[in-house]
Amino acid sequence: MAKDKKLVEQITSRDVDFAQWYTDVCLKADLIDYTSVKGCMVIKPAGYAIWENCKNDLDQRFKATGVENCYMPELIPESLLAKEGELVNGFAPECAWVTVGGNEQLQERLALRPTSETLFSDFYHNDVHSYRDLPRLYNQWCSVMRWEKTTRPFLRSREFLWQEGHTVHATAQEAVERTEMMLNIYADFLEKDMAIPVIKGRKTEKEKFAGAEATYTVEALMYDGQALQSGTSHYFGDKFAKAYDIEFTDKDNIVKYCHQTSWGMTTRIIGAMIMVHGDDSGLVIPPRIAPTQVMVIPIQQRREGVLEKAQEILSALKAAGLRAKIDDTDKGPGYKFAEQEMRGIPARIEIGPKDIANGTAVVVRRDNREKSEVLIDQLPEKVKEILAAEQTEMFERAKKRRDEHTYAAHNPEEMKECSENRHGFVKAMWCGSRECEEKIKEVYGFSSRCIPFEQEQLSDVCVCCGKPAKKMVYWGRAY
Repeated sequence: MAKDKKLVEQITSRDVDFAQWYTDVCLKADLIDYTSVKGCMVIKPAGYAIWENCKNDLDQRFKATGVENCYMPELIPESLLAKEGELVNGFAPECAWVTVGGNEQLQERLALRPTSETLFSDFYHNDVHSYRDLPRLYNQWCSVMRWEKTTRPFLRSREFLWQEGHTVHATAQEAVERTEMMLNIYADFLEKDMAIPVIKGRKTEKEKFAGAEATYTVEALMYDGQALQSGTSHYFGDKFAKAYDIEFTDKDNIVKYCHQTSWGMTTRIIGAMIMVHGDDSGLVIPPRIAPTQVMVIPIQQRREGVLEKAQEILSALKAAGLRAKIDDTDKGPGYKFAEQEMRGIPARIEIGPKDIANGTAVVVRRDNREKSEVLIDQLPEKVKEILAAEQTEMFERAKKRRDEHTYAAHNPEEMKECSENRHGFVKAMWCGSRECEEKIKEVYGFSSRCIPFEQEQLSDVCVCCGKPAKKMVYWGRAY
């Protein structure tokens, strides 16, 4: 038991030092490791398996709407990147450049892709000619490079994994509909599979993606009260089409510019999962996304028949479609329990000589450690029920916590109170001016997270200047 205690003590308490707790979990749960490449991380098998499940789920959702996967080059010529000035200016501080190939100086610098709007636009210029070619609904799974100054595992690293969808349409209406459709897919995925409640809305002009006409976002609240942008979808109008000359002949035989979108979700969502659901014992992974949903742990496994029965249970679980493993190492049961909890495996099954004699096993949930005694022959069915309840209740707890840490501010005094004594989202009315948005950031430390689609009329005046309000905005400190 001393070893079991030591395993948990390796994690700093969330309420003592949340940043250190987060790093401890990433390392001790074996999700990542640091490398000799500054600002970059190794995603270890336990971490990558979570990303694979996210990727597979999202990929199915995308393809159900007609999206096809493709792949673009990693290198972007500087002249190509510069064609859309707003984009290149927005990403210039984060670009990493290749200037030498082999032993020769390149005639033109090549950017390691920070994003791929330029490459897709250049491709669409040659690929789209007629209304019959539209829409083009493409996505790629890849990595990007952004030269971040301050990095943190999953949340912000110089190289990270993501998907980036890029679609091109004949009309603005179709493009806007696609932009909103993909945002809704992200929200549904986060809430149903990751058990993370989100706020859907539109970014302000100040916070929108460089080069976009409009940026839509899903915002989540972490345990420490900070917000995390968890997925974005952008409508570009015909701005990129004009910059890259993407034209098509419509049914009326008139040459027109296309309308484009892009949308992306990254490995940052693993960080969101850790910070929303994790506890002082380590990870808590939602069952739907967990690489291993159930760990079978034999007790006194050297006793006759114990290991054999545990293997039978494992086979039955797998046959029922559950992602299950067995821990038949020579570690003590207490250590195995602590390790299972550290890694966030949603449920464990304890089976020992007394259980076998009674024809039962003990099922323990990871999220609340609730124990259930279940007949061995009913385990597959009962475990599915337990995991379904765990998934639902994890979402409900996260939503309750978010709602309890969402505050309304009607005037500067209440904004000040939230800034000094509250940790979470702050809802407040806004006049729409950039000046007030920047002042709220400067004075209270809150950035605008989004203008939610579901509006509330908290008052008639802006929380900052007192002039007539136009929109209710979610504000907060963010990662």
